Amino acid sequence: MTQDEKIVRLKALLGDESEDEAVMSVYLDMAAAKILERLYPFAEPQIIGGQEVWPEKYSVIPKKYEMLQLKICVYLLNKRGAEGQIQHIENGIHRNYGDSDVPDSMLNDVIPFACAIR
Repeated sequence: MTQDEKIVRLKALLGDESEDEAVMSVYLDMAAAKILERLYPFAEPQIIGGQEVWPEKYSVIPKKYEMLQLKICVYLLNKRGAEGQIQHIENGIHRNYGDSDVPDSMLNDVIPFACAIR
């Protein structure tokens, strides 16, 4: 799925056609980074010309995790403005966030890639 297709689906999931596509793109990248960190926990960038460069396989979301990327992106966009909120009680509504990051429960389906040392 291309980035543009993801943005179209994201707009449908959010129900907001007016959302800025540049913002959506940044949140898609943040969600991708979270998935890739869990998928390749021991990956390290190569230093080329004094800059860190990630091999392509460590920077592309596998197809089976694309919908998870959208779910994480929706979660992050909906929490915008209340990122680290510890407690909020108003009119019988209770909100409690202990962490502003993506919950581990969302990343439980990502199976880390590893190989055996010979």
